Amino acid sequence: MITTARVPADKPVRIAFSLNDSPDDASSENFPLAFPELEQQLQPLPPCHDSKESMQVYKQHCKIAEEYHEVKKEIALLEERKKELIARLEQVEKESMDAAQLAKEYAELTEENRTLKLAQTQCVEQLEKLRIQYQKRQGSS
Repeated sequence: MITTARVPADKPVRIAFSLNDSPDDASSENFPLAFPELEQQLQPLPPCHDSKESMQVYKQHCKIAEEYHEVKKEIALLEERKKELIARLEQVEKESMDAAQLAKEYAELTEENRTLKLAQTQCVEQLEKLRIQYQKRQGSS
């Protein structure tokens, strides 16, 4: 059972306790431990100071809240890393597509160059034939 004493309204009240099992521990923490990053429904409820079980549950809840906060931080870091990796992947894919486009363009230009060289060779041969014919006509006239 919780006992209460009347305290005059003009006097401040300070409540302190320790989360450690030893009651004589010099490093007592002020109540309540706040977890401002937690949603209201996840906040540890203040323990009943006369109940060891309540204090244990409160300590356990505080530990879970700290772990929850650490997990949320890790998730945020991992999501940021995911964004960085996605951006890098998109850049690599773009570069890969650019490389593929350049390779295709190179193949097309190589084929066009081969065709033009063949046409030039044919034109040179045809020009040589026409010169020979012209020289034959000049020589026979």
